[in-house]
Amino acid sequence: MSEGKEQRKSKIPASRKLLLKTLMLAKASEDLEREIKETEEEKARNLSEKVPPLQCHGLSIQELQQLCAKLHRQIDVVDEERYNIETKVKKNGLEIDALNQKIFDLKGKFKRPNLRRVRISADAMLKALLGSAQKVSLDLRANLKSVKKEDEKEKGVEVTDWRKNIEAMSGMEGRKKKFDTSNA
Repeated sequence: MSEGKEQRKSKIPASRKLLLKTLMLAKASEDLEREIKETEEEKARNLSEKVPPLQCHGLSIQELQQLCAKLHRQIDVVDEERYNIETKVKKNGLEIDALNQKIFDLKGKFKRPNLRRVRISADAMLKALLGSAQKVSLDLRANLKSVKKEDEKEKGVEVTDWRKNIEAMSGMEGRKKKFDTSNA
């Protein structure tokens, strides 16, 4: 029983494993080189089909200008095709991402972590945001607007009867007295 729990020795010796690894790496490198060569050949074949070799020798200036205009039109067509293909690829990529998100949501295997409240001072927060290179002290009270309190004595120096002030402003000092005495 104790022998079964011990680590089992591999049936393949280490030298054989090393040989197999080297053979696999050699085969993989050959496949990679062959794949690169095939893509280059395919690219050359496509270019030869789409873009025939130019015959510029013995052409007049007007013929060369016509050839340039023709090439520009072809470039515009190819560029438009490339743009259309890129937009299709982007659209498909976004659609794939959206579908993957839907699959992920439907599986419901994601778990939101419980967020913990972290108590941190304003100085520590600024230090964390700005880094330790800049020392910033945050004194909130220093930035407050200061308000001067006026003494009540200065306010109450000129307290008079408000009725006298109204009579003086109305301009009826003499006439009001006459009016008041005539009623009595």
